[in-house]
Amino acid sequence: MEQDHKNGLEVIPKDPAKIKKIWMTALILLLITAFEFVLAFTMPRGILLYALFIILTVVKAYYIMMEFMHLGEEAKPLFYSIIIPVIFLVWLVIALMKEGSEIFVTRW
Repeated sequence: MEQDHKNGLEVIPKDPAKIKKIWMTALILLLITAFEFVLAFTMPRGILLYALFIILTVVKAYYIMMEFMHLGEEAKPLFYSIIIPVIFLVWLVIALMKEGSEIFVTRW
């Protein structure tokens, strides 16, 4: 009884379209992350930078949900039940940051 020992996992049959889609997803996420990295070192700290970080993070989360969690292929009500609360949470965070900074301006 002879067994074949392989050093890695091999998927048979290989699907070039799926492999290309995975690499394209990784490239898009890499580009968004690189853009965030450039913003972090070139823009002054402030509400605009933080808002951009939040927006880009939501874009990445949206893309990950659509591709890796396969929500793009699901029913639209499920998709909206996840995305709409996220949009309101982002708005809440931005509003709280703005209001929090205004408290110190009016207080002193």
